[in-house]
Amino acid sequence: MTEDHTNIEITPQEIIQRAHKLAPTLKARAASTNAARQLSAETIADFHEAGFFRILQPARYGGYEMDPTVFFEVQTIVAAACPSTAWCLGVIAVHNWQLALFPEEAQEAVWGEDTSVLISSSYMPVGKVTPVEGGYRLSGRWGFSSGSDHCQWAFLGAFVPATDAHPPDMRTFLVSRKDYELVDTWHVSGLKGTGSKDVVVSDAFIPEAHTHRFADGYQCSSPGNAINTAPLFRVPFGQIFVRSVSTSAIGMAQGALAAYEALCKAKISRASGKKSKESASAQQAAARASARIRTTWMVLERNFDEMMDAVRAGEPISIADRVQYRYDSAAAARDCAEVVRDLFSNAGSGAIFLDSPLQVYFQDVHAAAAHYANNLESPGNNLGRVRFGQRNTDYFI
Repeated sequence: MTEDHTNIEITPQEIIQRAHKLAPTLKARAASTNAARQLSAETIADFHEAGFFRILQPARYGGYEMDPTVFFEVQTIVAAACPSTAWCLGVIAVHNWQLALFPEEAQEAVWGEDTSVLISSSYMPVGKVTPVEGGYRLSGRWGFSSGSDHCQWAFLGAFVPATDAHPPDMRTFLVSRKDYELVDTWHVSGLKGTGSKDVVVSDAFIPEAHTHRFADGYQCSSPGNAINTAPLFRVPFGQIFVRSVSTSAIGMAQGALAAYEALCKAKISRASGKKSKESASAQQAAARASARIRTTWMVLERNFDEMMDAVRAGEPISIADRVQYRYDSAAAARDCAEVVRDLFSNAGSGAIFLDSPLQVYFQDVHAAAAHYANNLESPGNNLGRVRFGQRNTDYFI
């Protein structure tokens, strides 16, 4: 193994400050990022230099092993500047955390020579899996692989077929870039710059050690825990992943609020001739947004503080708490979409023009809320069942 401890002494405060410093550059690139329908090589290089991809990466591979709240605060700062950029940061960097749960052989395959190698994903379980000696043959087509142009590996979801002795086994398959093709289908109304292309695999061999069982992630007993022993890697898989696709919505709402405030400070109503910043309705809209954004962030921050306190103490996180945390994560995306919708509605007709920042945040936050992990129906039903004393049915918690 080639170890890389570059900047290993960096503090969370320094990482967060780097995000603030980089934000104006990312904001200036936002229009070109959306026009190109993918992140630029310059942005990926900036993230490498800032160490953002290493926040949740194992220390033995040059990572910082920081608390999840540090990573999610960075993602929020980036999202306020450019939603598409933050979305890609979230769903790529979180894979450096999940790879730490795989067997050591898989970690070495990816990071053994270069600890900066990146992984994209599509967890939808659509692959065809055939067990063979030493592993599996995998085929299929997966959608929505964000940031995939900049990655050399992909995490792809599929079920290992049931046998007489075992039920179907949902797994993440680690697939090398040489074994898949990217197909550009990404022509969308929101999160345009994420480059979330389709991934096509045709009968690739995947070694057993290049798979991660969802059941192991649920039980917090993954093979990688034997070598990556920090409490960070004892947090349930579902709790980390769902936050990577909901947290950016908080930053989008913050960016929309800043755009709304700038608009109201400068705008004079064509109908009344009055300054918008003196309008009671405009003031109320800004107040509602500020309070709701703050509350949403504080709930998710508290949840992760509770989780990290538990794993540091070597205690299990109760199923009841995990179910609640799962719901709170999805609710954050819904709540932030409602915040942006309220601001957009109060901004007047000028907000509908394509060059309006509010219009971009409106489209992007609704695209984020449309992600399967941010749909409230399933986690809401499950939370209600558990609160009524019934059995948990969601193993992605």
